[in-house]
Formats: sequence, C-alpha cells, structure tokens
Amino acid sequence: MEMAYLFPPMSSSAPRKTTGQGRLYDSIVDTIGNTPCIRINQLAPKHVTVYVKAEFFNPAASVKDRLAISIIEEAERSGALKPGQTVVEATSGNTGIGLAMVCAAKGYPLVVTMADSFSIERRKLMRFLGAKVVLTPRAAKGMGMYLKAKELADKNGWFLARQFETAANAMIHENTTGREIMADFKGKKLDYFVTGYGTGGTFSGVGRVLRKESPQTKIILSEPASAALVASGTAQARGADHGPSVGHPAWAAHPIQGWTPDFIPYVLQEGLDKKFYDQLISIPGPAGIEWSRKLAQKEGIFTGISGGATFAVAMQIAEKAPAGSVILAMLPDTGERYMTTPLFEGIVELMSPEEDALSKSTPGYQMPPPA
Repeated sequence: MEMAYLFPPMSSSAPRKTTGQGRLYDSIVDTIGNTPCIRINQLAPKHVTVYVKAEFFNPAASVKDRLAISIIEEAERSGALKPGQTVVEATSGNTGIGLAMVCAAKGYPLVVTMADSFSIERRKLMRFLGAKVVLTPRAAKGMGMYLKAKELADKNGWFLARQFETAANAMIHENTTGREIMADFKGKKLDYFVTGYGTGGTFSGVGRVLRKESPQTKIILSEPASAALVASGTAQARGADHGPSVGHPAWAAHPIQGWTPDFIPYVLQEGLDKKFYDQLISIPGPAGIEWSRKLAQKEGIFTGISGGATFAVAMQIAEKAPAGSVILAMLPDTGERYMTTPLFEGIVELMSPEEDALSKSTPGYQMPPPA
C-alpha cells in the first residue's frame, strides 16, 4: 500500500541553503552596512527594472546606523569625544536609535531630544537601548529639539553629535553606501538613483560617488509636497557654526518622519550647491503611506513612510522612463517604528469582519465575542 504524504513532495528546484558569513563579529557595530539591493517583481512596470536598497537590514533597522557609527568613531579619532562622555543629539528617531545602539556597544551615555510629535515606539526603542529621551513641544518643530540639544550640551559639557552639520555624515555614505551601490551594479546599468533627504547625508555622500564614477546615472531628489524647502528656492539662514539660525519659511507639517526638518541641513547644502540632483520631485505624505503598504502586501518588503515616499517617486520615474531603464530607490528604515502613526490606521487589533467570517466558517476554536 502506498504511504500518503503528510506534506506534499518538495518541488524540483533545490532547497535553499546558507553557508554563513565566513567570519565572526567582535561587536554589533561591525554588522553595519552592506545592505542588499532587492528587485521589485510585482509592482514595477514591465518595461523597466526597479531595485530598492533595503537599509532595514542594518542592525538597528535604519540607514542612520551608518551615520551613528561614523559620528562616534570620527569623534573618538579626533579626541572630541572622551571615554565615558555623554553624547547628546536632536533626532526624529532613527539617528537616535542608531546612536543608542552604538553608544550602548561602546559605553557612552546618550541623551536624545525629540519633538513629541514623533512616534511613541521610537522613544521607547531608544529608552530600551539605555538612552534618555527629552521631549520638546511639537509647536517648536525641529528647531526646538535642535536648540534644546545645544542647550544641554553647552550646560553639561556633553558631546553634541551635530548630525545636520558634521562632515562625518556625508563621508560615511561616500565610503559605504555609495561604494556598495557601485559594487552591486558593477558591469550593469544604473539609470536612476532615487532618494529623499533628512540630514542630506545619503544624498550628498552617494552623490559624490555617482557624479564621479557613474555620471550617466540620474539622481532624483525627493521632498514632502507640504514641506518643499528645496523647491521653494529660499536660502536657509545659518549661524556661524553652519547650523540653522531660524526655521525655514516653506516648511509645514507632514507625515514623512525622518524627511525634511523645518530647516535645510548644512550636510544637504553641499549636494544642492554642487548640483548633485538631476530632478527634484515632491511627494504627498499619503502617497508614501500608500506605497509603503503596497510594498508590504505585494512584495513582502516592510518599510516606513519615508521608504514608501521614496518608492512612490521611483514609480513616477519608472512609468516615464525609457524601456530597459534600471532604477534604484533608497528604503531608509523598517515599518515597525510607525505602528502608532497613520501608516497603521485601519489595521485592526482583533479580527476584521472577513477574518471573523473565516473563523465562523468552521465550528472549532472560535474566539468569544469581545467584552
């Protein structure tokens, strides 16, 4: 008698295997970088090829892990950061989470200032990693948390990370992100590179590499439609330390956390002055939410609103690009730090009517009615 299979036979293709990294790591910070470029198979128009660079593969799940390790190690090398000295920085979340990871691994106390408008899970993640989070009123915008960090640094003699001005920002993206892109596309076409800006480090750093080594690649810069600072053409007022002296008049509130504070960062200014971008496209916040959800549900790629917004712009480029074009879009972080934001509105905690109907379609193991 032929034995029935509990599970169907395996497909004819070989099962997946892994071989390990071939190395052991001395610290969590040594795993930063070398994030993959992943092809989009369901959502991309058929006449082009679209990839995303998935920065949520970094150990603290965002592109800002690169910035965090660069700031700390450059300050260690220069002597600006002393052993055991407290680090302080203003952040919308991802830089603070990256700094919290790096500071925990290296033994530095960290204090983060953050407007209370940013997602609750971000402040919880930083506190979980041992940082202290000082909230500032949302009415004071990004300038409020920025100036609060400067006040705390000046009063206490702490090391101010200065992510918006430090040369360590664009440098790490020139040395890692840009180099990874060139290596991954070696011998292949790369017609468009799409990125948003927060501090401007990814844009300016990768822009240095692409302009020199892949000048045929068109760089597309993106910003929120309701906070189109670059498109406004209005220059940023700056102090003697290159930091903003006032907020930018073109800024308005937007849901794309991590993109576009209410000033043009000095790190971004390099890329603007050197014309590192070929096209500037603004994108509404709801489009970022829509495309983040599409990436999750059609590609299994889980990114936040900023990643969705970057991808939305990439889709605009893809629709109009010549046949055979290759497009790469940055995905800065994971969707998990947006669970208390509009990204997850409508995602129920219990069961949807459809799920409840599925449960009732068989007699066993049904949930009791909610209290």
